[in-house]
Amino acid sequence: MTAVAALRSAASLARLRELAIARGQVALWWLGQAGFAAKIGGALVLVDPFLSPRPERLLPPSFPPESAGAVDAVLCSHEHWDHLDAPALVAIARASPAARVVVPAPLVNEVAALGIERGRITGARIEEAVQLGALTIRPVPASHGVAMGDAYGFGDGRFLGYVLDDGAVRVYHAGDTIVYPGMAELLHALEVDVALLPINGRDHFREVDEGIVGNMDHREAAGLAAAAGVDLLIPMHYDMFAANRGYPAHLVDVARRDHPGLAIAIPSRERIFVYTGTRE
Repeated sequence: MTAVAALRSAASLARLRELAIARGQVALWWLGQAGFAAKIGGALVLVDPFLSPRPERLLPPSFPPESAGAVDAVLCSHEHWDHLDAPALVAIARASPAARVVVPAPLVNEVAALGIERGRITGARIEEAVQLGALTIRPVPASHGVAMGDAYGFGDGRFLGYVLDDGAVRVYHAGDTIVYPGMAELLHALEVDVALLPINGRDHFREVDEGIVGNMDHREAAGLAAAAGVDLLIPMHYDMFAANRGYPAHLVDVARRDHPGLAIAIPSRERIFVYTGTRE
């Protein structure tokens, strides 16, 4: 049975940092697009924080990246600028000088070239866990592409998702990916409790006319979460760009019809959610 609590006071990194989170709990704050701030295993982690002001944005950044103090780690799933936001990453690294920066191993040189000390950068590889105190970060494959010419593949580990595991609760951030063979079985074996999945989909016109490498859509996200035995599905990657939208209402409709046992939480940028795992 899913246990989720919503904290209605103003969401902020300071509010998230101050929360008392027990083992088996995770606090999540959606930053828009694929960005999340999470407190889990005693660590404050940012995943794919897209915080730079750009004209394409439909929504403003959730906070100035230079204000991101006391962050323990920043995880980026791949090199697209709405996931690896270079100006924001540099500002966060300055504001949190002890923070580790975790990126796919092929991107380490690119991140070091931004001026971030190489000793702070961890090159993540599939099946090689990254330890951050009591928190284990498990990189998993994502199937995506830098551009349509190399979509949809795995890029020799250039595209990743991450499972955040405190030993009692596990949260999967998919990054950008389509559903690939064996994916549901992998997530089931990792005992994922909460899945943060994109729902913007892919189609001929975005791929051919706009050159947009897409993701799973709402129907595929629901099917994947159900097949993987996930307790809670949180959609993402549907709100930020007019040319690349998704529709969480469609996800709810599909889940109610085809996967009635699947719980869905539609995230709010104004609220922090606390999920309590139920496996133990």
